[in-house]
Amino acid sequence: MIHGYIPSHRFLPYLSWTEISALPDRENTVIVLPVGAIEQHGPHLPCSVDSVISSGVLGKALERLPSDVRAFGLAPITYGKSDEHLHFPGTMTLTGPTLLATITEIGESVYRAGFRKLLLANGHGGQPQVLEMAARELRLRHGDFVIVPYHVSRLPNSSGKYISEQERKLAMHAGHSETALMLALAPDTVHMERAVANFPPPFPSKILSGDGRPACAWTARDFGPSGVIGDPLSATREQGEDILDTLSASWVEAITDLFHMQWVVRDVPSWGYGHQQGHIQQTL
Repeated sequence: MIHGYIPSHRFLPYLSWTEISALPDRENTVIVLPVGAIEQHGPHLPCSVDSVISSGVLGKALERLPSDVRAFGLAPITYGKSDEHLHFPGTMTLTGPTLLATITEIGESVYRAGFRKLLLANGHGGQPQVLEMAARELRLRHGDFVIVPYHVSRLPNSSGKYISEQERKLAMHAGHSETALMLALAPDTVHMERAVANFPPPFPSKILSGDGRPACAWTARDFGPSGVIGDPLSATREQGEDILDTLSASWVEAITDLFHMQWVVRDVPSWGYGHQQGHIQQTL
């Protein structure tokens, strides 16, 4: 079934439209939209990493969520803006405008159904700006819509205790943490015997990059033929399970906060954006 890692009782598409219309307190119910990508992740990981991790971590959080916290997951967006990896077979990329329109139109559907809280759980480092633009667009249209675009792995978790200083500073793709999480979530897709370590050169300007990460635009092929930007060699399934446990626990806390929080409601319309507010689709 299409719910994947999201528990079936927390999967909004499994409800009928009449059941959705009858849900209590829709304005505080949190809707979770995992946003991933299909792109190369080196020779040892599948191209589905970002989609698996975004839906896997948030699915685990929804599974652990207290029953009195109302939240539902949507089917993930599994294709993203991945053009920095287009030199490698298997990378499937949308353009920025296509992804922006997709997220915005899904957000409109969420709002039209009576929900007012939307979490965009991003699993791909190449597209946070697109999600932020979609969130701003939706907020301009709807002054009572709370949209949170946030990277899945940015909440507190235990990954830091397993990585080297070099990994912490320079790893960006297919390194230790992603490999460990995939060993926990989809171990049959990981081939550690093919894993290689590879880092970009430190960026020459310390004033532009204090930790050495590239301050200029880059593609994965700029740093070598493997597609890896990091060191996955020491990753284990046990580490991944620990990271998954701590990361999903943080998301339980975050979703709970979103459910209980109240935010500013703006009644003044935004010039040029229209201003739809208050209407909720109902049963006949």
